[in-house]
Amino acid sequence: MNPRLNQLQPYPFQRLRELFAGCVPHPSLSAVNLSIGEPRHATPQFVKEALGANLHGLSSYPATQGSDELRTAIADWARMRYGVELDPANQILPVNGSREALFAFAQAVIDPSKHLRRVLSPNPFYQIYEGAALLAGAQPFFLNTLPHRNYRCDYASVPEDLWETVQLVYVCSPGNPTGHVMSLDDWREIFALAERHGFVIASDECYSEIYFQEGQAPLGALTAARQLGRDFSNLVVFNSLSKRSNVPGLRSGFVAGDTDLIRQFLLYRTYHGSAMGPAVQAASAAAWRDEDHVIDNRRQYREKFAAVMPILKDSLVFDAPDAAFYLWAGVPQGDDIAFARDLYREKHVTVLPGSYLAREVHGVNPGRGYIRIALVDGLEPCVEAARRIADFVNE
Repeated sequence: MNPRLNQLQPYPFQRLRELFAGCVPHPSLSAVNLSIGEPRHATPQFVKEALGANLHGLSSYPATQGSDELRTAIADWARMRYGVELDPANQILPVNGSREALFAFAQAVIDPSKHLRRVLSPNPFYQIYEGAALLAGAQPFFLNTLPHRNYRCDYASVPEDLWETVQLVYVCSPGNPTGHVMSLDDWREIFALAERHGFVIASDECYSEIYFQEGQAPLGALTAARQLGRDFSNLVVFNSLSKRSNVPGLRSGFVAGDTDLIRQFLLYRTYHGSAMGPAVQAASAAAWRDEDHVIDNRRQYREKFAAVMPILKDSLVFDAPDAAFYLWAGVPQGDDIAFARDLYREKHVTVLPGSYLAREVHGVNPGRGYIRIALVDGLEPCVEAARRIADFVNE
């Protein structure tokens, strides 16, 4: 077996299952699970119909590059959303969800001939970034994102000589778990560093369509590049339909950006065997071409945040996120693991300990003392969970 597998740490939800082993929740309370970022709003009916109407495609092998129809639909959406012109043939690649693509991209990008290979990522972080780096033979380098810096990465703290070993930088905006959105100045800084040191930027934007005021969408990497007068060199953006369109089981997203990187990533994926099925492509194209369901999706999240935050404001410490569907909340006494375990046992509410989403760097685990609450369930279950959390703290 590949010895690098031994470097992988248990996934947060495996650790959560182990934490809850032997815990028997209160028998009179129904379960409310707000730990995993799995959207539970209804899948749009027209997406289901598009999927069912194209099952004839199951009789043929799909092209790894995807259909012209799907790539054109994504390009049209990017024009509307980001204000950029993407070449559907050379700057867009459909993928089976952003997760698998974020992992696979590191395998294609990391140059094993270099003696030192590093991948930068925020901390807390999406654990795929770490696993992708380790299995590509690189060493993760984490930048703590802390509340006193408004959860921004402190790139200025990275030693100059270390930058010379960095091949890939993962950024996540809106951030998981904090909901922080990068500003134009943040993008200017990371673009300048990429130009100086030659690393690739992988921008994870899977939460970009969950925000709170229509007409004020989070700034994305492609828009920032256009506004700063630069091209997409060394920049690749990852997005997904899972959160935007409530189809996590469809496993559909895209990668877009630097033409040379997309070309080489396509070559890698041709061997990797990761072509999207024709029926999924047809349903995906239909989803990217419709915004009405996305607007309604945002409305539902707005209602949940508006209802839940007043209930929790005297029990947990948090700020409203810039975007996404998480509350990143500080807990009393600062023991996030004990808080999550006891909350599950006493109130049958599942949240994720923040320390499970981070690594200790410079003696600090930036997730310690926090919990991640994913407001993915319906309005009533989320409100009920908030009331139970408030009762739990007060008790």
